[in-house]
Amino acid sequence: MAFKLPEKRAVCPEDPESLFRDLRKKTVPGLLSHQADLLRSYLAIHTQHPDIALQLPTGSGKTLVGLLIAEWRRRKYGERVVYLCPTRQLVNQVAQQASGKYGIDVHAFTGKRANYDPKASSDWLAAEAIAVTTYSSLFNTNPFFDEPNLIILDDAHSAENYISAFWSLLIERSNHPSAFSALAGVVTPLLPPSDRSRMATDSPDATDQQWVEKIPTPVFQGIVPEIISLLDEHTQNSNLRYSWSLLRDSLHACHLYISRRAILIRPLIPPSDTHAPFAYAKQRLYMSATLGAGGDLERVTGRQPIHKISVPAGWDKQGIGRRFFLFPKRSLGDIETEQFAMDAIKLAGRALYLVPDDRSAEKVKTAITKALSCAVFDATQIESSKTPFVQSTAAVAVVANRYDGIDLIDDDCRLLLSDGLPGGANLQERFFVLRVTAQLLLDDRILTRLVQGFGRCTRSPNDYAAVIVLGENLNGYLFKKERREFFHPEIQAELEFGLEQSKSASASEMLQDLQHFLTQNADWDEAEKAIIALRGALTQHTLAATQELANAVANALVVSSGRKARTSCHKRPEMRSSSSRQVIGTWGASVISTESWLFFCIRSVNSLPSIFFNPRDMRK
Repeated sequence: MAFKLPEKRAVCPEDPESLFRDLRKKTVPGLLSHQADLLRSYLAIHTQHPDIALQLPTGSGKTLVGLLIAEWRRRKYGERVVYLCPTRQLVNQVAQQASGKYGIDVHAFTGKRANYDPKASSDWLAAEAIAVTTYSSLFNTNPFFDEPNLIILDDAHSAENYISAFWSLLIERSNHPSAFSALAGVVTPLLPPSDRSRMATDSPDATDQQWVEKIPTPVFQGIVPEIISLLDEHTQNSNLRYSWSLLRDSLHACHLYISRRAILIRPLIPPSDTHAPFAYAKQRLYMSATLGAGGDLERVTGRQPIHKISVPAGWDKQGIGRRFFLFPKRSLGDIETEQFAMDAIKLAGRALYLVPDDRSAEKVKTAITKALSCAVFDATQIESSKTPFVQSTAAVAVVANRYDGIDLIDDDCRLLLSDGLPGGANLQERFFVLRVTAQLLLDDRILTRLVQGFGRCTRSPNDYAAVIVLGENLNGYLFKKERREFFHPEIQAELEFGLEQSKSASASEMLQDLQHFLTQNADWDEAEKAIIALRGALTQHTLAATQELANAVANALVVSSGRKARTSCHKRPEMRSSSSRQVIGTWGASVISTESWLFFCIRSVNSLPSIFFNPRDMRK
């Protein structure tokens, strides 16, 4: 075998646009004007900010922009680049687009670290290829991607599901009965009598089902030694042990929330500065169709300041794809609405059904199984591979509390059913809404989830899908004009058109309208013109207290993070073997200070109750 002689290193193009022209294997003819604008904006400031966010509507070529930045920096600076996606299905989708459409060589990393391809691993370590992987592959206690230089967070709005989960211990009654029972035995006596009765019975009452409580902070701090002893024993041989190892020595900076079905221990804001692979990257680039403006991205990621690149000109009015909203509750009773939903699924063939929680998902699955002869899929199956769903002529994917990470393009799916308002995704959020009435703190996040959910089946400029709005609280939310004004003008116009069509309409009339839309016939052509005309007169309003919340975020992150991670834990691999606590053990200032920040934030917008502790805290 002849020796391999070193190759001359190719000169890197001076900017990402020039790089695109050099990609000879690409199948797309050229960059769109808004993509080029974003790349130029990024190039102008890319050396000035460690955290940069760019916003571009779904289906407008965001993935290509991110991949070009990744490949250009890899070549120019010799950087190791990690491109993060929410799900395995999206990892494979991005990898296929990179090589098949754009001519960029990447490696997809999914599954267990031990099963990573050796060549792909060595290519990434040598900065010879981009790694495309899931958020969970970076946010774990022993990541392979331990020293990335550039991290690209695609669908950054969904990062809350993965970043905060890394520093959360969720003990569910159904999945961890012994640990739940033991911890509930310590915590329940600290609750008032009315709440203790909720823990002891299985009441079907909606108030009892939604109930959540936070153990008062001074009381929680008093039982920390008992909790440590208890959880050391009950997490030792379970899948909770890794999460527990991260929180064990920092319970002074955590909160404990309890409901009838689960107990959650977590900090208010994830201390991401203590996770060296994330914190010590040269740059983090956040990409999303909905970044928000009230500091929510900073709170979700634990990073600030994040420099945001403005949406390109024109996108403040126009969106991607077309949705036809139907509101059966506008004119039909509950039984008729349920029947209409089933008839619509029959007509469309395949449908995506979004619900806010697992309990609702089980009810929907049962109803569909009784009423229809079709395959029923869940989120795990779709995320693994959407092929079985897409190849079915009659199928429904029922997805709980997931408003992102599932892309159904063109004929993959033409019908979306959105049932219920996506608030209270975890116990902490539910506590804010139900116990502190701090809805204002989550309005931006709820709006983002709705926008993302409505767009699951419209993923390209010519894509289209019908959206059936179900659930009393979601209908109530969208019926109000003052709520709709916070959406993008394109969605506002679609909502207004749908509300008008559904007014006083019978089930058969709405099914006929749905048929016109699905076939995109001449009748729908006139409707399309009407929606565009509506859009021209609409503008997007800013959520209340957006600026105040944005101004408060710096105090929030300073208080929640405490000191940063020890550099030595990142630089010296031999120190990692003993325990991840060497990194995590440094985080968290006083939890009282964290709550004081939230108290200040709430009072600063002058619209919410002046407490963050439970009412019982203030009486003590």
